[in-house]
Amino acid sequence: MKPIADIARTLDLPDDLIEPYGRYTAKIRLETLERFPIRRGRLVLVTAMTPTTSGEGKTVNTIGLTQGLVMRGHRAVAALREPSLGPVFGQKGGATGGGRATLVPVDKINLHFNGDFHAITAAHNLLAALLDTHLHFGNALRINPLDITWPRALDMNDRALRRIVTGLGGREGGPTRETGFVITAASEIMAILSLAESRADLRRRLGAIVVGFNTDGQPVTAADLKAVGPMMVLLNDALMPNLVQTGEGVPAIVHGGPFANIAHGTSSVLAQRLGLHLADYVVNETGFAADLGAEKFFDLVMPMCGHVPSVAVVIVTLKALRAQGGAADGPVAAGYPNLNRHLDNLQRWGVPAVVALNRFAGDAADDLEAVLAHCRARGVEAALSEGYLKGGAGMTDLADRVVAAAAAANVTQVRPLYAPDVPLVQKIEGVARQVYGAKAVAFKPGARARLQRLAALGYDRLPVCIAKTQYSFTDDATRMGAPDDWTLTISDVSLSAGAGFVVAIAGSMMLMPGLGKVPQAHALDVDDAGTILGMDY
Repeated sequence: MKPIADIARTLDLPDDLIEPYGRYTAKIRLETLERFPIRRGRLVLVTAMTPTTSGEGKTVNTIGLTQGLVMRGHRAVAALREPSLGPVFGQKGGATGGGRATLVPVDKINLHFNGDFHAITAAHNLLAALLDTHLHFGNALRINPLDITWPRALDMNDRALRRIVTGLGGREGGPTRETGFVITAASEIMAILSLAESRADLRRRLGAIVVGFNTDGQPVTAADLKAVGPMMVLLNDALMPNLVQTGEGVPAIVHGGPFANIAHGTSSVLAQRLGLHLADYVVNETGFAADLGAEKFFDLVMPMCGHVPSVAVVIVTLKALRAQGGAADGPVAAGYPNLNRHLDNLQRWGVPAVVALNRFAGDAADDLEAVLAHCRARGVEAALSEGYLKGGAGMTDLADRVVAAAAAANVTQVRPLYAPDVPLVQKIEGVARQVYGAKAVAFKPGARARLQRLAALGYDRLPVCIAKTQYSFTDDATRMGAPDDWTLTISDVSLSAGAGFVVAIAGSMMLMPGLGKVPQAHALDVDDAGTILGMDY
């Protein structure tokens, strides 16, 4: 690894614009945007076809493609989300890539990375504590205890905390009420930090958080509880994006960590913006498949911040094609309907797509060539992706195709699926029908009532963020391919007024995951010299 100041200098960042956190990571000061006021770069959006449980390599490909662009002589930077401890100790493990397409230092980024997740968790729970304190000391705001919507947060998978009762210690233990926890990646404060464009914008968004409703049915906000100032204190450093490097010494800005299945699923607006002002290409990862991370980028993030992708890179694997075809040992062509729907959706948003066929050891050359031919027959550029084994050298063909597609793109044609004045119900139905391929949408009575309430309170112009399984276009994780004769069920709805969107929960999606029977935690340890074991390097 190179000293982080050397990595900063590859972006022309002087020492006074970075705050080092040790030798190999740093925060980038927000004044950088004033020093570099011109937006010079093109945005490359990385997405995928519907993944398997182990993922199809979006982080590896984001890192590898960035390295490939640099190897071709371009100034490029990767924009990635910070890992959550939930997956690190859960099923997927760390989120720093792998092989020769890896972020470093791996352990620092995967664990406690510069304190950002801890700051977000603390700010979230401070607001919860101030809310309960207000109830304890007389409830001057007349908050309805049965209409409180603000949970608590923890950056760990823990199903036992989904629904709990607090305040069982009598009067000294605070008011007794039912509540629960969400994982920090699903916290509205995570979304707010990731969408904020400045400290002033962060303050405004925090103040708009709705924690519940009073006895007249009117929203009660974090500003009403005088919680904004102390939350700003906790988030002051966390708002600054983090600078790290890849294994090949290429810069990466890693900041924010919203999941794409239960939140909006991409790196922070500030991380993307810094990259666009400092580099020619920003390779920005969006979580899971194009029906989740990419949809939320185009329909939610892009209208807020104005970052318009010039090209979308779609990660495809033979394993995922076979899985979507219904059999792990079946023909890859059986998965084409799933891939085709994702490509059609990207075309609907108006962005050109380039397929990155992520090659794994043991993949048959005939199958790989058949997939490349299928994509090209559809008029979509495609290339093998070999960043895991070869680093940037295995990504130069893809990099060339991405550069060509970005140069030919007309970003004025890129547009969200719906306009702000479309009613919330129709926004949800539009995404379900046009992106997921649903025949209809069914709203449970409570969800429909909450949508009507939000519309009456003036929140109807907000975009929707649908929390849905990542393993299927449908709300049933076991249903593969590209089904079209099915109904999406919206089971619940919540308001994220500070973040600026409405969350619609599809099916039985949980905002607090649980650990599996054999979690990744069992493989992690530390030796007597202090070296972390079991985490990929």
